[in-house]
Amino acid sequence: MRTVRCLLIAVIMAWLPAAAARAAEAPLEDNTYSENEILKAAEGFFGATTEGLANLIEKAFGDLGRPNGYILGAEGGGAFFAGLRYGKGTLNQKTAPAREVYWQGPTVGFDFGGNLSKAFILVSRLADAEQLYRRYPGVDGSLYVVAGLGLNYNQRGDVVLAPIRTGVGLRWGVNAGYVGFTREATVNPF
Repeated sequence: MRTVRCLLIAVIMAWLPAAAARAAEAPLEDNTYSENEILKAAEGFFGATTEGLANLIEKAFGDLGRPNGYILGAEGGGAFFAGLRYGKGTLNQKTAPAREVYWQGPTVGFDFGGNLSKAFILVSRLADAEQLYRRYPGVDGSLYVVAGLGLNYNQRGDVVLAPIRTGVGLRWGVNAGYVGFTREATVNPF
């Protein structure tokens, strides 16, 4: 009887750390996207995977870890020293239904031209979708001559956005500004 009890205790002691590790990992895997999932979503959105796109996604994962959401959308913008940006997309999360989002914001800097872009925005550390609806400051650099691909980061508090944009137009420069996310479309960038 004592041998059976000791064997049972040994089995339970061996099982507990493995079960605890699985329980700790489960929410992470359930709430976030793997690099392969994001690459497939980006491929479906942009129409093909290029080495440049794969490298940008790999860099974002290296810098930020696994995102718990992403936005598929389109945006347009233009600038002559001061500029504006407007966009519309869909926020996707594993733990919530997809929802439509809009963004807009002013920029200022050494920035000239205009562009239209597809925007694939990785969203990291978003505890609640309501946290998205605020302003995110950032610095952006662009060089579009017919087409281009770029990545930058915007952060407010714990939430980090990593927009990957590919677009067409003629735009060149560096600017600072913010992008504000809203539930409804608005022409007011402020």
